[in-house]
Amino acid sequence: QVQLVESGGGLVQAWGSLRLSCLASGSIFRLFAMGWYRQAPGKQCELVAHITDGGSTNVADSVKGRFTISRDNAKNTVTVYLQMNSLKPEDTAVYYCNVVAKIAASERPDNYWGQGTQVTVSS
Repeated sequence: QVQLVESGGGLVQAWGSLRLSCLASGSIFRLFAMGWYRQAPGKQCELVAHITDGGSTNVADSVKGRFTISRDNAKNTVTVYLQMNSLKPEDTAVYYCNVVAKIAASERPDNYWGQGTQVTVSS
């Protein structure tokens, strides 16, 4: 199985910064992509940023120029970061880490999710 541990959320004033981290570990045969999603109260879950195993990135238009996604590959773990700058109250949401990975060569890729971390931006 794949375990995801998120950290870095919290309360910040508008125009402040936060960095979210998501550590992926466990029986990872191959990791295809990692990303961050968010869900605000009363709204649908949306993709915030995405990074492939090749390092290509994509961020939502609503956060472009403010958020940056990156990853750090260690020997047995992978960490994905979301650097969030110039935060706005509308960025308030629960942020979830997502990983697409295979746990064995014979298995198909599957989605794995973190527990979520709250980000609250005050005006």
